[in-house]
Amino acid sequence: MRKFLAILVCKMGRAVGKLVGKGSSMPGKFALKICPDILRQVELPQHVIAVTGSNGKTSTVEMIAAILRAGGKTVVYNEEGANQIEGVTTMVLTHATFGGRVNADVLLIESDERYAAHSFQFFHPTEFVITNLYRDQMTRNGHPEWVYDAILPAIAPETELILNADDPLSSCFADGHERVQWFGLDRCSTDTDAPTGVYHDGAYCPVCHAPMEYDYVHYNHIGAYRCTKCSHCKPKTDYTATSLDLERGSLTIDGTVTIQLAFRSIYNVYNILAAYAACRRVGIAQDTIAGVINNYILKNGRMQKFILGNHHGVLLTSKHENSIAYDTNLRYIASTRSDCVVLVIVDAVSRKYFTSETSWLWDIDFDQLNVPHVKKILLAGQYCNDLAERFSFTGIPEEKLEVQPSIPKTAARLQDGAEQALAGREDLYVVTCFSDRDKLLTLPGVKKEA
Repeated sequence: MRKFLAILVCKMGRAVGKLVGKGSSMPGKFALKICPDILRQVELPQHVIAVTGSNGKTSTVEMIAAILRAGGKTVVYNEEGANQIEGVTTMVLTHATFGGRVNADVLLIESDERYAAHSFQFFHPTEFVITNLYRDQMTRNGHPEWVYDAILPAIAPETELILNADDPLSSCFADGHERVQWFGLDRCSTDTDAPTGVYHDGAYCPVCHAPMEYDYVHYNHIGAYRCTKCSHCKPKTDYTATSLDLERGSLTIDGTVTIQLAFRSIYNVYNILAAYAACRRVGIAQDTIAGVINNYILKNGRMQKFILGNHHGVLLTSKHENSIAYDTNLRYIASTRSDCVVLVIVDAVSRKYFTSETSWLWDIDFDQLNVPHVKKILLAGQYCNDLAERFSFTGIPEEKLEVQPSIPKTAARLQDGAEQALAGREDLYVVTCFSDRDKLLTLPGVKKEA
């Protein structure tokens, strides 16, 4: 009776929530109060794919869902991104019959890395993708190794792990686990010989804490690592980016599958590899995956094209308090060849709590923007002066910088072209977080492109 009531309350709450534009987590919260172990009592599909990690969860899940559907699978997943146990409960019960059966071929779950152990205490994924573990939201998550410890209890012996072979920390989940599949990237032309960025979280082995050495690095501390003392090193990959040309936007997987990249970022490559590996594990054909991923543009707003005045703009979502998310987007801007203007917006540090804590700005390698084709850098939002202070410690010429707290006024300057540096048809790149993206995209004069 409690199971039936929990499902009923959840379905009703979700229906009401859709009418008011809310309610992706609250119905699940009520259902868990009625029947705390409701997730143990429902009948789940044959495949339960979970995706967690510091970065790339939402993008990877979206691509997995698109590929599975193209392969003829019915998929249920948390499209709205509610990725803690309450949101997962809402999703599962909303798509369950009153008898408790989820009618789908695949249940696909984006899981918050800190709360994975809570979400999976009553059932276990059949395939568990862990994208990476980076320094992220320090006031919330602490050190990446703390997040590792939080995820570890969520991993069951029968679950097949799909891990990033190039990440020295998240690869440790394979220790003592029998069922592991690896994805990774072979050496490519953009690699460096040593880790990049303003800090180096991969300097020491996460297993024995001896110094780590690298044969090559794709970005930050992600690459071909090997401990100088123990056996911890990059493992042989099962799903491999065997060729990558970011300039041409071409990616080859396993030597046979060639994909054109709509977004020419190495970050995007890893999301594609994770999605590819997961879908291959559930039987989706290579050509089906390639057909979906070729020139795939994310629907989740991680990258949004728009027009403002004479400028063709691209908004690049960079998770606040996550320096690697910023670094990869800044690296993408630096790799382009055309003259451009860059707008960096920090108006809200977090959607969930208020701390005004901006020390994470000092972890970002803003010096990547010190290239000739970046003609102007605009700093906007409530924390524009924190940004300006950070930029004063870069090698970027002061005359390239402009500071303006008001996002609408900054957009108006770009639209009107009040001075030569802003008046042309230069590309415009906007680097900001989900918390702040719509503060620009919803302004008059900003036209989104499909």
